Amino acid sequence: MRKSRLHVAFQGERGSYSHEACERYFGPHIAVTPLRTLRDVFHAVESGHNVFGVVPVENSYEGSINETHDLLASTTSKVCGEILVRVRHCLIGKPGTRADEITTVYSHPQALAQCARYLRISKMEAVPTYDTAGSVKLIKAMRSRKVAAIASRRAAELYSMRIIAEGIEDSGVNYTRFLVLGKRAAPRSGDDKTSIIFGVEHKPGSLYRALKALSRSGINLTKIESRPVKNAPWQYNFYVDFHGHMWDKSCHEALRDLRERSTFVKILGSYPTATS
Repeated sequence: MRKSRLHVAFQGERGSYSHEACERYFGPHIAVTPLRTLRDVFHAVESGHNVFGVVPVENSYEGSINETHDLLASTTSKVCGEILVRVRHCLIGKPGTRADEITTVYSHPQALAQCARYLRISKMEAVPTYDTAGSVKLIKAMRSRKVAAIASRRAAELYSMRIIAEGIEDSGVNYTRFLVLGKRAAPRSGDDKTSIIFGVEHKPGSLYRALKALSRSGINLTKIESRPVKNAPWQYNFYVDFHGHMWDKSCHEALRDLRERSTFVKILGSYPTATS
């Protein structure tokens, strides 16, 4: 019987940082499916066979990707991995273009924000688009030499465009964290992380009591963030990452106690901790 090829979906175009994250995690010999939106990626995983998805969840400089967090609240997929990608942005233009010719720069809003100082000093107008590599594809089709894009070196090479400047991000330690989505939970690795979402009653001390359930078991939180509940003004869900696998004794007991102090608990998944 012929073995099915692994398919991995991501938001954006080939040459994007999401594409890089796919290949870093699964290797270069996968079938990738570039999609227009993050929602499309979640849908592809939920409805497909032998399909994984890779989505950005936070950036070390600009913070969380809110849309990803909101989609995690309703997905039936499991978080089964994570990848850290070093982001090194390039100013990319048409072959022969000089930096002093550029007046307008296209890229994803996150990339534009990560290069805000460079754009301000260079007096270039920032125009948001849906993807970094997609912006390179976009300006390649334009007639003007006054336009450029912010994307990766690989995107420039893939679309045969010129790197005018490299390393233009405001922070020299710029990383984006990606999550791997699948239909099955990941096995224990011995160095795991667990991601959950929970809610509490809108009463004084309710969040404190919920977090105390984790603290009592010696759980080391690596992230906590709140997001508003859709169609419920001034109510919030809490997104938490912590060290350990959900089936480790201490984590299992902590999650049991958390359920008793919360209105709901959703375990997104346990997965091997990524290294930079």
